[in-house]
Amino acid sequence: MANTGLQVMGLVLGVAGWAFGILVCAAPWWRVSAFVGDELVVSQVLWEGLWMTCLSQWGRLQCKVYDSGLALSSSAQMCRALCVLSLLLCLLALLLSIIGLKCTRCLGDAHETKARLVQVGAALFVAAAFFFLLPVCWTAYVIIRDFYDPNVAAPLKRELGPALYLGWAVTVLMLAGGALLYLGSASPGVPALPVFGRGPKGNPPSTAESKPEKVFV
Repeated sequence: MANTGLQVMGLVLGVAGWAFGILVCAAPWWRVSAFVGDELVVSQVLWEGLWMTCLSQWGRLQCKVYDSGLALSSSAQMCRALCVLSLLLCLLALLLSIIGLKCTRCLGDAHETKARLVQVGAALFVAAAFFFLLPVCWTAYVIIRDFYDPNVAAPLKRELGPALYLGWAVTVLMLAGGALLYLGSASPGVPALPVFGRGPKGNPPSTAESKPEKVFV
């Protein structure tokens, strides 16, 4: 029952990471305009994402999807590809984990096969977290680098958007989900810690071996 609970908890965290990952990937909140110069209008806030850009002016929000993906920089295209790859891996991990859960009847009583499927799903969750972390960290690095670069004009400077912070939380959810799924798929017959005071086969020593035999003359 404990292993089943770990699997279910890991699956819930994985689903949450996948759902919030879709939100982060689609949201235009990766970059936000920085008010560091006199040329910027305070009433206008520019939001930039992987797929669209939005302008907030006097409480009104106007968004526009990028005209061409090929016109974007190579960095933006790489971030797009890594996010999509991460979400696809996460979806595949969810499918394999659901099939391999102990509380499902997809494969009958094939416990070893189901455990292996869950372990593969856990590994895919970890890989998805890694691929999702790369574009988030790279975008944060570029924003901070350009912000402190004196050669970059003030209107072009950006700050970290809320999507980046949520992206780091998504990575933690995916990693935690994969770890719990892997722990829940471990064989319950193998002890986690060594057991002392037992015989060679895991049984307590018999009384015949612990007491010397009496010899009658």
